[in-house]
Formats: sequence, C-alpha cells, structure tokens
Amino acid sequence: MGLKEILEFRRAVRNFSNTEQIDTARVRQCLELAQLAPSSSNMQLYEFYHITDKNTLQSIAKACLGQSAATSAQEMVVFVTRQDLVRQRAKTMLAFEQENIARNSPPEKQEKRLKQWKIYYGTLIPIMYCHFFGLLGLLRKTIMLVISIFRPTPLYVSECDMRTVVHKSCGLAAQTFMLAMAEQGYDTCPMEGFDSRRIKRLLHLPYGAQINLVVACGIRTADGIWGNRNRLPFSDIYRTI
Repeated sequence: MGLKEILEFRRAVRNFSNTEQIDTARVRQCLELAQLAPSSSNMQLYEFYHITDKNTLQSIAKACLGQSAATSAQEMVVFVTRQDLVRQRAKTMLAFEQENIARNSPPEKQEKRLKQWKIYYGTLIPIMYCHFFGLLGLLRKTIMLVISIFRPTPLYVSECDMRTVVHKSCGLAAQTFMLAMAEQGYDTCPMEGFDSRRIKRLLHLPYGAQINLVVACGIRTADGIWGNRNRLPFSDIYRTI
C-alpha cells in the first residue's frame, strides 16, 4: 500500500478476530520501525512493552476498563515515557555524537562540535528535564522570559511543558507503529481510557515512568469499525499565510 492507502486503511478498530492471528515477529518489526519516528533532541525517552502473554493481556484489558478493543486484542503494546532516564539517555546520545564527529566531521571542526555536544547533552538537557515540585520549571520559565525580551528563545520550559515534550515524542512513535501495522494489513486501536496505576504495577514500572498509550492489536472483524470516519472540513483547520 502507498501512504494514502495506509492512512485510509488505519482505523481505531474496536473488535478483533479470534480466528485470524497476527504474527508476533511482524509486530516486533513494526515496533522497530516505530523507533525511527522523530524524537525531541533524539533522546528517545520511551519504552515499548509488547504484551503477548494471555494472562497479562486479560489483566491489562481489565485496567483498560473492559473496552471491547482491549478484551478482544490478540496482542497489545504499552507505550511508556521514561523522563526519569534523561541522564542515562543523554550520556548515550553524547557518546554517539562523539563517534559521529570522529567519523564524519572535518578534523579542524571536531573540537568545536564536540564541545557544543558536551554542553548540550552534558549540561543543557539535564537542566531542561530536571524537576522538583514545579519549582525548577518556574525558574527556567522566568529565566527564558527575561532572555526573550532581548532575543527569540523557547518559552515552553516548565516542568509540565517538558513532560509534554516527552509524551509528544512517544506519541509520534506510537503513530508510526500503527501506520507500520496498517502496512502489514494489521489493525490497531489506541486507548487512553485506562487505570495507569494498575498498568504500571502489572509492568513493574518505576514511579517516574508514565503510560502514554495502550495500543490494542489484531485483525478487525466485520463489526470492528464503528461507522464511517468523520473529519472536520479541511477548510476549518487549514490556514495559509
């Protein structure tokens, strides 16, 4: 399928077949493709939990409030944000950039570029993502507001803003996964109605992790799609300047 066909095929499927089976290995491949989605500062502050165990599926379906998409799903993927891993991921990204510079940058520019990445991943990123009851975010926002008087600067730097950044990157990965599944002829349903505390317990997630989406996977039944797709008129949302 081309992109248009993939986008038209992908629907939020509410009921999955219990006879036609999906291939777990192909679902994993779709998750590998999901990691190619854009990620802010390439930090990839997320994890993908691919659920295939029947008992765990039943428990997560219960935590998803018994939605039909959850109870009929053959497999599920829980997309989890891991802002608590920011320092670890920043070190990984810095190590990559160090190797990248050594391989691809002209010798006379390597020292300058290496210094820039050390400042970015070693200092700036940890400062931007750290949090303490909203106070550090308030401090960042105040500093950026003052700087913005003199020159353009990012203003979405509060603790809530940075949490949103992490969830956006994870959401992009989830959407890429669903499109990859559609290309395989598989169906999905992204669910936001769930008890995050119960799911975190089931997956043994630490306090700093957050559930972004639970995506049910399978092959649609005849009644799996609830009516025609509805979108606003394009003129209502499109602006040209």
